[in-house]
Amino acid sequence: MKTFLLGMIAILTAMGTNSATAQSRNCGERTEIIQRLQDGYGESRAGAGLSTTNGIVEVFASEESGTWTIILTLPTGKSCLVAAGNSWESGPTKITKSGLPV
Repeated sequence: MKTFLLGMIAILTAMGTNSATAQSRNCGERTEIIQRLQDGYGESRAGAGLSTTNGIVEVFASEESGTWTIILTLPTGKSCLVAAGNSWESGPTKITKSGLPV
């Protein structure tokens, strides 16, 4: 899992946090977005990291529903939805010899 999260943080960091990137996503106040994730999907924070551009990347997930969401909070305080999906699994990730997750 840690390897997956580090990989996602690297990808998001490469995307940058400029205003054009932020405007192309669903953005809003962090507290409101987190409340919607908790109330609507039962998601809670599963991990976080600091991007090289000083944005905070957070992964929210629900073990019960299997949904997950990644948000990026910009240095300005605005939070933006980056990605969301289903089939979330917590726990250690097994990596094959080729470096791909099992």
